[in-house]
Amino acid sequence: MKNLDLKDRKILYELDLDSRQSFRSIGKKVGLSKDTVASRVKSLVEEGIIQNFYTVIDAYKLGYISIRFYLTFQYTNPEIEKEIIDYFIQNKNIYWVASIEGRFDLAIILWVKNIHDFYRFWEKTLEKYRDYFEKQVFSLYIELFHYRSSFLMDERVDRKKFEITGGGSPVKIDDMDCKILQILAPNARLPITEIADKLHTTSIVVKNRIKKLIRLEVIQGFRTKLDFSKLDRDYYKVDIDLKEYSKNEVILSYLKQNPYLIYLDKSVGYADIEVEFVVKNLEHLREIMDDVKLKFPNAIKNYKYFSVKKVYKIQLMPER
Repeated sequence: MKNLDLKDRKILYELDLDSRQSFRSIGKKVGLSKDTVASRVKSLVEEGIIQNFYTVIDAYKLGYISIRFYLTFQYTNPEIEKEIIDYFIQNKNIYWVASIEGRFDLAIILWVKNIHDFYRFWEKTLEKYRDYFEKQVFSLYIELFHYRSSFLMDERVDRKKFEITGGGSPVKIDDMDCKILQILAPNARLPITEIADKLHTTSIVVKNRIKKLIRLEVIQGFRTKLDFSKLDRDYYKVDIDLKEYSKNEVILSYLKQNPYLIYLDKSVGYADIEVEFVVKNLEHLREIMDDVKLKFPNAIKNYKYFSVKKVYKIQLMPER
């Protein structure tokens, strides 16, 4: 892996387990001093391998539902495509916007309070851009399983540590809770004292609020966003259609053990199985899928994949 020794990879893995843990704690686990860990993390940030430390927030617990749609363009040019992308970026409820390579041109994920809000948003979108959409594919997210970057490690590591967003019952939070989430979402390592200063309150208040949000499972975990390309790895999303749907759960259980799996999506209105991998290259992905087909003969009808070319927006917490 590019420029990374085993100590660096262990540090990255520990930060992905819990990016709020102290450098002293990480140092004890990887066999380095606190200052050495801090120096290595600084280098990883400067090299762009670590993009940021973020908080996994379950927006479903805040009363939102998540709708994803893929678009294929027609009759466009670069200027029109930029206008369309900017339109989605500027919407405060859009969580994710990315150009993709493969079956579609653009992928968007939107948070809404109910399906009628989405309908109104999409009607306005079509009024502006319908002629430029050759294909529109929608699905409703039910759950998203976030798995650790186990591919960083040579030895087998615990695959049981993961977060689930979606599927839970909403909980009540107040404005102070919401402000804490807005601050923590893109900066999971921000000290409690700095959060307290920003909100003109005390560290004790912030600390207790964060504990409450974790207990309520609004905060699912603290992760590290990596630039996979700088690790000589490629990201692919794979959509699987099954011939034998009864094999769905057993195939999922098998896939969950793969150290290159980073996300497992459950949705309504799209593929039977949706999984996301960080792999060495396309040939590696095909090897993984060939293995699954051999393990479950005649269960898989087909699979398709795409890669992300560019991410334009990630908004980790809905605006209220």
